[in-house]
Amino acid sequence: MKILVCMSVVPDTTTKITFTDNNTRFNTAGVQYIMNPYDELALTKALDIAEPAGGTATIIHVGPADSEPAIRKALSMGATDAVRINAEPLDAQFVAAQIADWAKDKAFDMILTGRESIDYNGGVVCPLIGAMLNIPSIQVITKLEVNAGTATIERDIDGGREIMTCTMPFAASAQKDLCEPRIPNMRGIMAARTKPLAVVEPVSVKTGVEYQSFELPQPKQGVRMISADAPEELIHLLRNEAKVI
Repeated sequence: MKILVCMSVVPDTTTKITFTDNNTRFNTAGVQYIMNPYDELALTKALDIAEPAGGTATIIHVGPADSEPAIRKALSMGATDAVRINAEPLDAQFVAAQIADWAKDKAFDMILTGRESIDYNGGVVCPLIGAMLNIPSIQVITKLEVNAGTATIERDIDGGREIMTCTMPFAASAQKDLCEPRIPNMRGIMAARTKPLAVVEPVSVKTGVEYQSFELPQPKQGVRMISADAPEELIHLLRNEAKVI
């Protein structure tokens, strides 16, 4: 069983967000990056499947050298080895193309990603990888079991739950109900220091995405208290000031 887990790094949730270059680039100065939480779920599920079968779980990440501490955390969780594609992750299409090009001849049984990164929230890397490799892709899964080369997959849909079977290889993206993320132990942390981390140069990819500008949301306004005995005032404010009704 060979599993590839796609990992991204995201700013810590306490990061103060600012922009540079006339609001066209995210300001990375002083930002603490962490492993994307949804990718932690993908890795944990990969380990749950691979370890009992004597298989492997390989981490792949598109990013510069300063993302290697987060990759080492993934290795400390139990990943077998890691690959870092040495390029700035320009957009989802660029990232998916780099991963698909590297993985195309590696015969992985499955490719797992998080449902999305918590910074850009695009959620399209998994289906793009599936399309580029011409394999099935299933999004936002909450259950994954493998038996005799066939995966049984569940995911939530509007009004219910969808259950399907899929032959390998396939790609799937992890949702929060899939599992509880594994916490590295001291043995795993020590072992991660010597696990292989290969650095691969990127392939040329043309993308059509260009960021025009970023902007912060409006600051929160003060709370206006309205008496419970004056519902007409609330309706007036919602209709004429907030304009939500």
